Amino acid sequence: MVKKVNKVLLAEDVYYPRASETKEFYMSVLLDRERERNIIVYSTEGGMDIESVAEHTPHLIFKEEIDPRVGLQGFQARKIAFNLGLNGEAFKQMVKFVDALYRAYVGCDASMFEINPVLKTSDDRIIAVDSKVSLDGNSLGRHADYAAMRDKTEEDPTEVEAGEAGLNYVKLDGNVGCMVNGAGLAMATMDIIKLSGGNPANFLDVGGTANAERVEKAFRIILKDPNVKAILVNIFGGIVRCDRVAQGIVDAYKNMGAIPVPIIVRLQGTNAAEAKALIDASGLNVHSAVLLQEASDLVKSVLK
Repeated sequence: MVKKVNKVLLAEDVYYPRASETKEFYMSVLLDRERERNIIVYSTEGGMDIESVAEHTPHLIFKEEIDPRVGLQGFQARKIAFNLGLNGEAFKQMVKFVDALYRAYVGCDASMFEINPVLKTSDDRIIAVDSKVSLDGNSLGRHADYAAMRDKTEEDPTEVEAGEAGLNYVKLDGNVGCMVNGAGLAMATMDIIKLSGGNPANFLDVGGTANAERVEKAFRIILKDPNVKAILVNIFGGIVRCDRVAQGIVDAYKNMGAIPVPIIVRLQGTNAAEAKALIDASGLNVHSAVLLQEASDLVKSVLK
């Protein structure tokens, strides 16, 4: 895939004279959800793929577990610097670096900080040469300055468009478009598509509102993918009534004109029977289903 480069970052060279005296380390901070602890993962083998280090030389991977209730302790930062084989001024600088890194991780509500490499220069400075940071999107309400730094030119334009329309959309590599309400139902729908011999082309959650305008926007976004050969709509009518969703689908279809791929609609919940009757009476290239197995069979038949 060809991607347009919009910006180029120029960084100061930190590998100055006596490069033989420099040393590269790996360090990351992330959340261990199972243990409910923050973990600092570090290694003397920086500047390379950490997965390869873990596979071939696991004894060179160190971990320091931090209780978030008390934070990083001084002895833990010193232990990290010691395990990295540092001494003298480099040792002191690494202790300061680890403390600053952990405070930054907590302070910006990150889910991951990865610094690779962390460089010890020839004059014993400790520098973050390259980094990767993942922020918890749920915390952006507390960090308006971070949200303002978002660069939409570096994101998938279709995903940006969907987000602006209030739709949760992630493009995949398959041939069957998905329109659902709820993340759990979306995962089940993608499983059904796989079992029917297809591959999901996207994850698209329309949320609790599935009116004609929202459904039409969802259809248009799904159809931007030329690989889509069919669309499976799988909606559970709890908050929203199924007959209203069905009417929204019919209205959106008519408003768009001819949709070039077959649509399979499975609506369950409040007024599901009325919804199926609306779909069946529409005269459109829309197939209705009641059970997941029916939807799967219909996907299979239209993909033949």
